[in-house]
Amino acid sequence: MGGVMKLIGTVLIAIALIATPSEAAIGCGAVVSYLNPCLPYVSGKGALGGGCCDGIKGLYGSAKTTPDKQSVCNCLKSLAASNTGINAGKAASLPAQCGINIPYKISPSTDCSTVQ
Repeated sequence: MGGVMKLIGTVLIAIALIATPSEAAIGCGAVVSYLNPCLPYVSGKGALGGGCCDGIKGLYGSAKTTPDKQSVCNCLKSLAASNTGINAGKAASLPAQCGINIPYKISPSTDCSTVQ
């Protein structure tokens, strides 16, 4: 559990440095909350459950504006870059496995400024 908290802390710090919170209504804390049910799967400690897909669908349903989408992208990018106990391949495949089409790859190299 300590590793999860360290990961969340790392993600929050990275987003605070990268994102433009004055324009984005969805902060990294919200992203982490939506995706929390996915942690067992992406950390190799469990199977993909319905709660994870529900969280992903809720997250992408709430990201309606360009700043929201870019903020979510930046958070996911930071999470992918941190790689602390997270299988990047599993994390990147989550949207497709849950039937969600996102317009960018979840990767540390994604340019979130191009997300619309």
